[in-house]
Amino acid sequence: MVSHGDKDGRGDENSRNIAYIRQMLAELRQVALSEGADMLCYLIEMAYVEAGDVQAGRQPRSVFHSK
Repeated sequence: MVSHGDKDGRGDENSRNIAYIRQMLAELRQVALSEGADMLCYLIEMAYVEAGDVQAGRQPRSVFHSK
């Protein structure tokens, strides 16, 4: 996992939070899949991919707050 520091020194904590969110999204996707909720499954998958991009540093954490 790539750690990206930020101004308040919480880079490691933020990276752990993103990793946790990504793990929860993976679990939610499985639940949605088992329920046959295709659109919900798709939206959760998109959030999962986005979290992976943020975690890897390919995507900023926020489009509204630039550093």
